[in-house]
Amino acid sequence: MDVFSDVIATVRAGRAKFTRSRLGGRWGYAFGPYPGAGFHVVLEGGCWLIPPSGSPIALGAGDVVFLPHGAKHGMSDSPDRTIADLPRAPEGGPPDDEPAPGQTQLLCGAYRLERGQAHPFLHSLPEVIHLPARLGDHSALRTAVDLLGADLIEARPGAAAALPALMDLLLVYLLRAWLDEEAARHRPRGGWCVALTDPVVATALQHIHRTPAHPWTVQELGASVGLSKTAFARRFTSLVGQSPMAYLTWWRLSAAARMLRDGEAPLAAIARQVGYTSEFAFATAFKREFGTAPGRFRRRQRDNQDATGEAAGALGSGRG
Repeated sequence: MDVFSDVIATVRAGRAKFTRSRLGGRWGYAFGPYPGAGFHVVLEGGCWLIPPSGSPIALGAGDVVFLPHGAKHGMSDSPDRTIADLPRAPEGGPPDDEPAPGQTQLLCGAYRLERGQAHPFLHSLPEVIHLPARLGDHSALRTAVDLLGADLIEARPGAAAALPALMDLLLVYLLRAWLDEEAARHRPRGGWCVALTDPVVATALQHIHRTPAHPWTVQELGASVGLSKTAFARRFTSLVGQSPMAYLTWWRLSAAARMLRDGEAPLAAIARQVGYTSEFAFATAFKREFGTAPGRFRRRQRDNQDATGEAAGALGSGRG
C-alpha cells in the first residue's frame, strides 16, 4: 500500500478545473482564495507570482507553482503590483489573446476539495511551492510539463482524455519534487515529510490504509512495529500531528467519502468496509466530520461531477 498515492487521491476530488491563457502587454490578475489547491504552469514566456506574503517571484518557461491551500495571490507581467491592485481573474480564467510574439502562455487551475477530505500532509505544506525549470532537475516533472504544453498548444485527437490524466501526473511529480528538495536541503525534525519515510510510522500508516476496517488499537499498532503502546503513540503523534486513533477515524471517513463519490455501494456496505458496525454509527461519525449526511454528500458529489463533465467539453480548446 502506497500511502503517498492515497495522499494524492484526496486532492483529485474529480477533474481539475483549468484554463490556458495567452497574455501580452500590461496584464495582471488576482486568483483565489479557493476551497482547494491551485496551480500555475508557465508554458511559454515569463511573468511574476505575487504571493500572499513576501516578495514577488520571477517565473520562467517550464516553472510550476502550487498553492496547496488555495491562498489568494496574483499573476502579473511585472513585480510592481500588489494583489489589491489586480482585478480578479474571470470565472473562465484570464482572457486568451490571439498568438503573438513575446506573449506569456499560462496554464492556471485548481482542484476543489470538500471540507475534511484534504489529507493532513497537504495541511503541512507551505502556502506556495515554486519549482523552477532548472536544467537537469526533476526530469519527470519537466516531461509532464512538456507533454501538457504540447497538447494545449496544438489540439490533437484524444485531448479530452489526455489532459486530465496529464494534470494528475503533474500533481504527483510536483509533490515528489518538493519532497526531494526538502530532503536535499535538510532533514526535517518532524512532520509528514518524515512520517512518510520513518520505518515505524510509515509501517503503521500502511496498516491503517490497507485495512481500515480492522479494529485497530494503539497497543496492536505499536506491537506491529516493535514498540510499546506509549512509545509508539508518542512517535506517531509527533510526526503525524494526530494520535493514532484520531488519524484512523479520519482515514476511515475519508475512504468512505471517496466510496460515496465514486461508487454505488449502499451505505451499510460502506460502513462495514471502513470499520463501523452499524450504519447509524457510521452516519453519525460522517456527519460530524463532513457536516452533512452520507446520502446527501453522495448526491451533491454526483451533481458536481455532472457540472464538471459539462465544462470538460471545452478541453479541446484548452479550457476546462
